[in-house]
Amino acid sequence: MELPEHVAGFEKVLGIEHVELTPDRVVLTCEITADLLQPYGILHGGVHCSLVETAASYGAAVWFGDRGHVVGVANHTNFLRAARSGLLRVVATPVHRGRTQQLWQVAITDDTGRDVARGEVRLANIASADGLGRDGGSE
Repeated sequence: MELPEHVAGFEKVLGIEHVELTPDRVVLTCEITADLLQPYGILHGGVHCSLVETAASYGAAVWFGDRGHVVGVANHTNFLRAARSGLLRVVATPVHRGRTQQLWQVAITDDTGRDVARGEVRLANIASADGLGRDGGSE
């Protein structure tokens, strides 16, 4: 899957690398850098949430294909273990894929294979995202 050019900006900041992108499984990696740490020296929780959202969204989009777009409507991420350095592995798999929405589960592990975070993302399948975020556009 070729990624849109605008995607590279946020993913570049996070340092996301794409290992596998299929309709049934997405694998990403992310190197923990000093820029991703919160004041206590551990990985910021927002990074975990972003990795969960990114992996689930890619899988959902690949599966939905030419039928339209997918947009996240809920992200529930649990932080299980603090991380300060190393390489994170992010694996997303579908739980449910329906006509109007999808649910994906995501596991984030450290470079020793220990669970760092787990999340679920619910996404809406929509015909077009063109009106989203614009005045007069719907949610």
